[in-house]
Amino acid sequence: MIRHAAMAGALALASSSLCAQSVTLYGVVDTGVEFVNRVGSAHDSVVRMPNLSGTVPSRWGLRGTEDLGGGLKSQFVLESGFAPDSGVNNQGGRLFGRQAWVGLSGQWGQLSLGRQYTMLFWSTLDSDILGPNTFSSGSLDSYIPNARTDNAVAYKGTFGGFTVGGTYSFGRDSVNAGPSPSGTNCAGENPADSRQCREWSAMLRYETARWSANVTYDSLRGGPGAFAGLTSSALHDDRLTVNGYAMIGKAKVGAGWIRRDNRASATPRSDLYFGGLSYPVTQAFSVDAEAFHLRFHDSGNKAWLFAARGNYAFSKRTMVYGTVGYIDNRGTLNYSVSSAAAGSSPTPGGNQFGVMIGMKTIF
Repeated sequence: MIRHAAMAGALALASSSLCAQSVTLYGVVDTGVEFVNRVGSAHDSVVRMPNLSGTVPSRWGLRGTEDLGGGLKSQFVLESGFAPDSGVNNQGGRLFGRQAWVGLSGQWGQLSLGRQYTMLFWSTLDSDILGPNTFSSGSLDSYIPNARTDNAVAYKGTFGGFTVGGTYSFGRDSVNAGPSPSGTNCAGENPADSRQCREWSAMLRYETARWSANVTYDSLRGGPGAFAGLTSSALHDDRLTVNGYAMIGKAKVGAGWIRRDNRASATPRSDLYFGGLSYPVTQAFSVDAEAFHLRFHDSGNKAWLFAARGNYAFSKRTMVYGTVGYIDNRGTLNYSVSSAAAGSSPTPGGNQFGVMIGMKTIF
């Protein structure tokens, strides 16, 4: 009888330990077929299966949490991005290139260490309606859907309606995958130069059940051999964004402004404006649309991008979609309408049309 009671107690203890810690496997597979016209000087058209994004980039990951008692929890995320057209790892071939961090959280907020998103990502998450869609803000500024850094310390806390957050990276990107936003060859952590390849960001948000407003600053430092012209720690690439969203009936409306000061560019200052709408037509069918305008100061370079998407959900996990985009470049700009794969830019000052039909499933 005593032996049975001891065994029951041991099983109960083991069960409570298992319940205190949980690990979740999750993921998204999202791909389709894309058409883009007026590519290069020959104005060719390309039909392809993109390797970067559909409505969102494909990924899989592990997310874990453990209750440490007294309101304190430990957490971790390991998240891998992959190209569904070929199965290779994205983010410069990293195993966990999207996120790889561990942290503690409580009523005071969350403190985390590792490769993780900057505050620019969290700031635009709800206001940029199309997000990392194949035709989106990433077509005009590739950093926006890739706003994450290596070697980062991050804090984020919510107090009432206010959220404050910040990141600081000792070396923002150790991978050479370029020139590309997936790996910018700026490892940092150099004792001879404390500014080399550093990153920092700060965010202040106020949010209610129906609307939110954000202001965020994100700063990237350069280093020898870094891509995008940031080859010295004296050079910086900074973005200030003010944005927000509001629910108007069933519709979600988002808008924002990003002022960029890129000291590696001949025309360092630019403004990117965006505004969009998401509306559930029925329980299964929804539409999203957004417009973007990029202009460079003291230059004739500017671009307009218009994009729309229709989504049909078979279930909470599986949907099909169709998305279209049109870009009009002016001056010497030759941005592609598509951010989903490289190699589809038009001629300088050219316009371009794109369409993609795809499918997304989550697990």
